Formats: sequence, structure tokens, C-alpha cells
Amino acid sequence: MKTISNTTPIISLSSIGKVELLKDIFQEIIIPQAVYNEIKAKQGYGYNEVDLDFIKVKTIQNTEQEKLLLEQLDIGEAQVIVLSNELNADNTLIDEAMGYTIAKNSGLNVISEVKPLLNEMISKGRWYSNHVCYSFLKKANEL
Repeated sequence: MKTISNTTPIISLSSIGKVELLKDIFQEIIIPQAVYNEIKAKQGYGYNEVDLDFIKVKTIQNTEQEKLLLEQLDIGEAQVIVLSNELNADNTLIDEAMGYTIAKNSGLNVISEVKPLLNEMISKGRWYSNHVCYSFLKKANEL
């Protein structure tokens, strides 16, 4: 399963010590170089976690599409959409409203809610404390 992620899911989950949830759900996360650079730009949440073995960095090829998207999006979101198209991603994790709309209109499978995924993991035997679930859903703006 190919899942392309923007910065926020990695930073948000790192802030509560649960970036491994991405591995639990998707096995592997692919990020464009711009997302990696954004996370590594300053020491903070996600700085070390972005180098975990299940997070892979790929360079986009379609710089023309990137240029067009940069008229409306920042470089991270633009590269997420380009990379999702190039790799024919199964899932695209993008949080910014304009990026979400563009990704959805491009025919990408965009994850809009994480609560159903969290509930599915729990129903299949994964256990997370109420505090972790609450913190995670709050960070995802689903409470």
C-alpha cells in the first residue's frame, strides 16, 4: 500500500509519542523531499521520527505540475500531490483545506478522517489508552 503524507500527521503524532500509529495503519509512509526538509528545518516534534525506517523520502519528477500547484499551495502540499500522482498512491494524507480539495479533485484517495481508522485498529485488537485516543483525535481536529 502506497501512502503519501504531508508534514502535519508526522509532527502531530510525534508530539504525543505515537508516530508509530502511521506504521500500524499503513506499514510504510512515503514523503516528498520538501516535507522531509520542512520537518528537519528545526529541532522539534518529528525531527528524529522522520528518520524512522518506515518513513521513506522520494524526490518528485514532475516539476511542471509542482509549479502549477505552487500558485495555490506551499511546497510541501504541492509535492505531496505530485508524488501521490506519480506513485499512484493508495492514500494521501494532507491536512490543509486547499490541498485536500485539490488532491480530492485530482482523483486521489485522500484520508479525511482518522477516527474510523483508529476504531478499526481497536476493533482488530490494537489497544490504546483513552488518553492516547483522545489526544490523537483532538490533534486531528476530530473531537
